[in-house]
Amino acid sequence: MSATSSAPSARHTGGRRGEHSAESAARARDRGRAVTVLVAEDEESFVDALAIGLGREGFDVSVARDGPEALALFDSLEPDLVLLDIMLPKMSGVDVCRAIRTRSQVPIIMVTAKGTEIDTVVGLEVGADDYVTKPYRLRELVARMRAVLRRSPAGDPAAAHVPEGSGALEVGGVLVDPDRHRVFVRGNEVHLRRKEFELLSLLIQNAGRVLTRDTLIDRVWGADYVGDTKTLDVHIKRLRSHVEVDSSSPTIITTVRGVGYRFEISPDA
Repeated sequence: MSATSSAPSARHTGGRRGEHSAESAARARDRGRAVTVLVAEDEESFVDALAIGLGREGFDVSVARDGPEALALFDSLEPDLVLLDIMLPKMSGVDVCRAIRTRSQVPIIMVTAKGTEIDTVVGLEVGADDYVTKPYRLRELVARMRAVLRRSPAGDPAAAHVPEGSGALEVGGVLVDPDRHRVFVRGNEVHLRRKEFELLSLLIQNAGRVLTRDTLIDRVWGADYVGDTKTLDVHIKRLRSHVEVDSSSPTIITTVRGVGYRFEISPDA
């Protein structure tokens, strides 16, 4: 079957390898054109429904039905977002995600079946931004797609700011300066313990992306850490007490149940 759906026609623009990024989503909005979505899915029932449903929502949809075709279309289309089934023929969605991440930070949403939590975690660890589980409602999917486009710093240039001439990173009112080991929240300096600082730095460097519990523990405490994993939860709780307006109802450092944590990029940032 054709690689491109009959929903709003896709543009084959002869993209440049290695230069794809979520900035294309911002350019799309600036030019007023539809956001281009590459759907990598081999189940025809989902393909037809997605092509029609996303087309009605204003997205420009192209479809690949196996892993190699997904990579080929990715290079030719320069899509603004990739919707990637984890169980693709010829090349798994995880491997496709890993390959895309070698040359692009375009937002990627993994699509998984129920009971494949391990695959979901692996997908997030190799660079996916979010995931949805089949069967899903179109409304939920569209909401997640728009959320990852908003959260992408390149897709929303105002969302993340690196102060000129420093190694600091500021996202949503939280500024982390690793060179000076200082943190400012909404203009006020807060003092963190060493592990809290390392954890916050890792989260903010990956703002908008889910980091699994294992990734956080390995990166902050080391791969050979054998202590209680509740240590991570305690540190997250302490961080929330510093950065959240209301730590009992967190909106900055959020929990992705069963997976890990995400530093949110506010659409109003």
